[in-house]
Amino acid sequence: MRPALPAESTAGSPIGLLGGTFDPIHFGHLRLAQEACNALALAGVRLIPAGRPPHRGVPGSTAEDRLAMARLAAQGNPVFEVDDGEVRSAQKSYTILTLERLRTALGSRQPLVLILGADAFEGLPSWHRWQDLFSLAHIAVANRPGYAPHGRRWPGTLSPELDQACYNRLITDPMRLRDQAGGLVIPFDMTPLAISASLIRDLVRTGASPRYLLPDSVLDYIGLHHLYENHE
Repeated sequence: MRPALPAESTAGSPIGLLGGTFDPIHFGHLRLAQEACNALALAGVRLIPAGRPPHRGVPGSTAEDRLAMARLAAQGNPVFEVDDGEVRSAQKSYTILTLERLRTALGSRQPLVLILGADAFEGLPSWHRWQDLFSLAHIAVANRPGYAPHGRRWPGTLSPELDQACYNRLITDPMRLRDQAGGLVIPFDMTPLAISASLIRDLVRTGASPRYLLPDSVLDYIGLHHLYENHE
């Protein structure tokens, strides 16, 4: 049985990474980051707004606006940090490029944990250089509403290709994330919150209030800058 990565001493507690378009960022994103931090004993979570998302159409707000909203949402929580690397980059926002940048900046021994929903994880084989992700970070898979709640089905629904990639990587003990810099896959549960950015945009566009679906500071920013009012 092959090890996921060579065993070696690591530097510090694992750092979580949560990327997304965040168009806009909402309580579903924030709760996912917080619960990952708690469940996996992370030192913190970096929120990484996509600058030029390669797998979807043009976002309803600019990269700068989405970065500003992420910073507002993260205020007051010491475990959150906002990473502007993808927004500042001229390249498309491929996760593999972000992991390579962070690995260079943080060193080869720092454990990194890429946080994904189960639906996103199941689509991993469509990602750019997806098999290289395992050499740069651990992957934590959140059981979202409608996707294997509380782990009763996941990971039994994986495609053969992804199942093979996960061979000898799947763990259940979050303390093992400290043992190496990356290469492991761990599922964890999250509280069901059926909130979507598209719902928030639709509410704004139709003149309805999305209050209590996202932080007030983000809602105020949307109103101040008239975001999404004519979107879609």
